[in-house]
Amino acid sequence: MNAAEKFQDLLRELFQFDCADLDFGIYRVMNHKRDAVERFVSSGLPRAVSDELGKDALREQADAQAALDAARDVVVKTLGASAIDADGNLDDAYRQTPLGERYAGAKARAQYARSREALETSVYNHLYAFFRRYYQDGDFISKRRYSRANRYAVPYNGEEVYLHWANSDQYYVKTDEHFRNYDWSAPAGGDGDDVSVRFRVRAANVENGNVKGERRFFIPRAEDAEWDDDARAATIPFEYRPLSAAEKRRYGTRNQQDKITAAAVREIPKRLRAASAPDDALKALQDEHRLNGNGDAVSRLEHHLKRYARKNESDFFIHKDLSGFLNRELDFYIKNEVLNLDDLNNAGESAGAGWFQIMRLIKAVGGDVIDFLAQIEGFQKTLWEKRKFVTDVQYCVTVGAIDDRFHAEIIANDAQWAEWRDLFGVSDADRKPAFLKANPTLVVDTARFDADFADRLLASFDNLDGMTDGVLVHGENWQALRLMEEVYKGRVKCVYIDPPYNSGQENDFLYKDSYQHSSWMTMMFNVLGASRVLAAPLSGIFVSTDDEEYANLKFVMDRTWGADNFVAD
Repeated sequence: MNAAEKFQDLLRELFQFDCADLDFGIYRVMNHKRDAVERFVSSGLPRAVSDELGKDALREQADAQAALDAARDVVVKTLGASAIDADGNLDDAYRQTPLGERYAGAKARAQYARSREALETSVYNHLYAFFRRYYQDGDFISKRRYSRANRYAVPYNGEEVYLHWANSDQYYVKTDEHFRNYDWSAPAGGDGDDVSVRFRVRAANVENGNVKGERRFFIPRAEDAEWDDDARAATIPFEYRPLSAAEKRRYGTRNQQDKITAAAVREIPKRLRAASAPDDALKALQDEHRLNGNGDAVSRLEHHLKRYARKNESDFFIHKDLSGFLNRELDFYIKNEVLNLDDLNNAGESAGAGWFQIMRLIKAVGGDVIDFLAQIEGFQKTLWEKRKFVTDVQYCVTVGAIDDRFHAEIIANDAQWAEWRDLFGVSDADRKPAFLKANPTLVVDTARFDADFADRLLASFDNLDGMTDGVLVHGENWQALRLMEEVYKGRVKCVYIDPPYNSGQENDFLYKDSYQHSSWMTMMFNVLGASRVLAAPLSGIFVSTDDEEYANLKFVMDRTWGADNFVAD
């Protein structure tokens, strides 16, 4: 594989072309851009590089190198292979000959020139090195790197003290491993009933100690698939675990989940047939659902297996300004990695134009790639920052605050009475208006009633917001805080949080590879920043932590709540 092909493969990875088979969420948006991106990768990029190499100083360099190669061929053909040594030096005996002088002149003109192939390889290698440097598993991260010159920069603006962590300019999106059941149906066609398919997680092996450790996979238990003829339903159990030694040999080291899925697509129908699934049901599972990016047919079974695994296995970062970050880093990379001042000084002014043309080409092509990536990342950022819909709202109201006309319906509600029986030991003999009058602090939960009752009850209060003395929001922390901004901005007098200690003792925080502390700090930075917006001018925040992240927590709180506001440990 040459340098151009290597970079093109990297671009397809950056744009997640391996997810082109998926048709939900961000992948659906990306698929709309896939054709444009593929045209850029396969034809637009090579054409842009080729056009630039054919112009100005780079063309002159390539011509000078080509002229030197031609002069060398003439010398070797005329004077013999021994006339030029391995370093390209002409034998002293031929230096004063016309042929030797022409060769010496061509060599002098091409002293710092490179062939077109060498220039092209250099450009692609630099582009590959730059984008590979910051990309890992779907995220762009400021990675620690080592070199003889310790070339690394942080966005420092001259502060007296400035501390930086790798993910400070990103959102950390934690997707809990709920391992939800997943059901879908396949139309049988003709007069047959649809086929129901149920994916069920039988065992989930999650790494203890809060470290992702060895990668885990969704592995269908094809041999345990079951068929229910009465319900026309197939049940396929899954395991979520690392691969066994035998499975590692079977699936190799690349694209393991895809290979696991492909094996399941072959084996599951065989097992269901053995379990007496009828032919029309098997056909429904194996019928074409769509075409993949290569135009190959994808069955309904394969489509849903891939979708299920993808929906459950991702947690990731979203960059707040990917374009700004990558463009700054590209400028830094060009100045420190592409521009070699020692070589430029030795080459003299005559070679300077070629160097700057190479840098301009790398910046232009890199900028085009960054623009594509920033569009996708920007869309994900918009989705993440968009205030989320509230899916359900219920109220808990004390009986003493409820008008007597609702008492009969409360007494008649079996679900509410069963809750009170479980919590407080009340009996059916107590189901009387007098009991409600005598116990005004009993709490009525509108979740136990139909929507009509809840609407009438809430409408009976003149100032519902004024009477509400507590709000419980169930959701992702940062999203919940953002939702509360409009109502509670500047009103909260006390904040208490008990975040993951990140001590490795509990499996309550997920993070990637070598970014444990950085991911934790990013999560805390975003949540603490959002909570600060809600805080009243005279307020306090209490955070429970231990030694593992104390120093990082103090630093992040200094940044979000203000170092001058620190009171005590």
